[in-house]
Amino acid sequence: MTRLQADFVLLFSAALWGVAFYFQKDAMSNVGPWTFIASRAGLAVLVLAPLAYFECRRAAARSAPKGLARLAAQCGAAFLAAAFLQQEGLRTASVTNTGFLTSLYVVFTPIVSWILSSTYPPRLVWPAIGMSFFGTWLLGGGTIGGLGIGELLVMVGALFWATHCVLTGKASHLERPLTYTVVQFTVVTLCATAAALAFERPTLDALRDAAVPILFVGVVSTALTYTLFTIAIRHTTPPEAAVILSAESLFAAAAGAVMLGERLSLLSWFGAGLMVAAVLLVQLGPWISRAASRAAA
Repeated sequence: MTRLQADFVLLFSAALWGVAFYFQKDAMSNVGPWTFIASRAGLAVLVLAPLAYFECRRAAARSAPKGLARLAAQCGAAFLAAAFLQQEGLRTASVTNTGFLTSLYVVFTPIVSWILSSTYPPRLVWPAIGMSFFGTWLLGGGTIGGLGIGELLVMVGALFWATHCVLTGKASHLERPLTYTVVQFTVVTLCATAAALAFERPTLDALRDAAVPILFVGVVSTALTYTLFTIAIRHTTPPEAAVILSAESLFAAAAGAVMLGERLSLLSWFGAGLMVAAVLLVQLGPWISRAASRAAA
């Protein structure tokens, strides 16, 4: 996969995640956050397990990559924390505020990457991060209307999404993306199921009422998208991937306009334009750097 192809895959992932915010919000009217997380992750495991089995059979001559289970478990723990905080926050936070605050992981990712791997990001990533952050703020109307407990939970969750992004990047060299994803979401399913049984006591009626959101988020937004993300991030860096994926707020706004009749203000459209510009800066950054080096020479 080329870098350009990886960028398009990440943008496609951002689109699916943007739409998923609405399904996640809808599900909270029927099931609790732990039940929803357990259902989406368990469904993802069921979908991906047969594919992971064939992936392992093709690689039968080689032993499992060293550290796969450990990294997958760490990534699953980061996902579990991030997903719970986001779902719990969605009880009271609006979808717009949730999309904006979740995008804070764009700011956190280079910092987490620097801490965990001592990898200083390319210089052009920093202004792109600033543009993306400011753009998502404008997309939300230039205000978040006061922070409640839901918004604060989503903000803390953004730190764990950044950690998840970096850990996935560290695991990209393992060359078994399906196996890695299945192990990761098996950890999430087991832990979330235990928490759901302990704290929420889910019922079959509630699960049936939340079936559509669970199916979309479990199959499309989790099984498909996280597998694509794991594959594509092998061909870029976590900070650059985070900036591209920040476009999910733009796709969430577009989905709101189509699905819920929401309309963007002029200020919000300006923010959307800044986000697109940030994505282009990340995409064109290496070319700009090489051109500048040649000019200096």
